[in-house]
Amino acid sequence: MVTALKSGDQSAVAELYDRYSSVVYAVALRVLGDTGAAEDVLQEVFLQLWRNPSAFDAARGSLGAWLAVITRNRAIDSLRKRRPAIDLEDVVVSVASDLAAEADRSRAAEKVRGVLGMMAGAQRTVLEMAYFEGMSHSEIAAKTGEPLGTIKTRIRAGLMALRKAFAP
Repeated sequence: MVTALKSGDQSAVAELYDRYSSVVYAVALRVLGDTGAAEDVLQEVFLQLWRNPSAFDAARGSLGAWLAVITRNRAIDSLRKRRPAIDLEDVVVSVASDLAAEADRSRAAEKVRGVLGMMAGAQRTVLEMAYFEGMSHSEIAAKTGEPLGTIKTRIRAGLMALRKAFAP
């Protein structure tokens, strides 16, 4: 086939297209994710094969694998050439803060600090380890030397106190 192609036989191109176009299209579509762009790459690859059939070297591998690699490279080149969908100059970024939400968060943080301040030291410590340091109950038990059940009870009681403070 490739020999016939090198001699300028158009039927050889048609037969190669029939045999390999589905593979070339599938590779292009997989890389690009766009049917129109994949069709363009398909056309470019077979046009390249028609114009320069001597670029394929049968000693280095099969024609199908060579076409797949050429297709992948063309598709990646096509991706690089694409312009971003949104021009950054047209993007408007809003930085206005929601003052009411900020005030609510501030009041809530103050209330949490107050409730934590009124807790027993051991209970406050395990809550801080669990929620501010991200430690598991087992890790807290190992670090403090307290039984796991005691740690769980302290965390549960602390959370109940916080919930009670925020109840309407």
